[in-house]
Amino acid sequence: MDNIDKIVTILKKAKQPQSDFVKLMEEFKNPYLVLIACILSLRTNDKTTYPATLRMLKLAKTPRQMSNVNVKDLEKAIYPVGFYKNKAKQIIELSKIIANDLNGKVPDTIDDLCKFNGVGRKTANLVLAKGYGIPAICVDVHVHRIFNRLGLLTTKNPEETEFTLREQLPKKYWLDINTIMVTHGQNVCKPIKPLCEQCPISQYCKKII
Repeated sequence: MDNIDKIVTILKKAKQPQSDFVKLMEEFKNPYLVLIACILSLRTNDKTTYPATLRMLKLAKTPRQMSNVNVKDLEKAIYPVGFYKNKAKQIIELSKIIANDLNGKVPDTIDDLCKFNGVGRKTANLVLAKGYGIPAICVDVHVHRIFNRLGLLTTKNPEETEFTLREQLPKKYWLDINTIMVTHGQNVCKPIKPLCEQCPISQYCKKII
């Protein structure tokens, strides 16, 4: 993967501002909190997800506590995240499973995590990486877009990007690549109008839009 060492080094040194939600996910170091916060974030921007996550955590911070929360109270706390009614139900259901069937322990494999309703590979990988510190590649729209825009990959969707990166991206970058690319995508390499003139890695980019 050409120039990936230079690209990662430059983006780390750039110290672009992180959203409050990204900072929060970095601080958790707790697989359960990473899991439920990531569920909230799906199809919702960070500005909405961050305060919703804080309101949710005032109700409960463990699977046992969350399993006893009234679904209507959780809906009210996380509104207006996208699909908030479905997400409230999903979070309480998986919390009950974790508390009652799994002795309070969040699964630490992608396959087991994906057995939960509403949990896909993106969420599962993030739980492993940010919750357990297990090398995993969380691919969201930013990671997928930027690697293809750089010309490092030619993949059609995030899942294909994940499996290709598993083969090509040095494992030393797996834990941090999501945070690095999300931050770059939110600040500079935006979906519609990327700020190429401000991009610190523009010399390595093929600008494939």
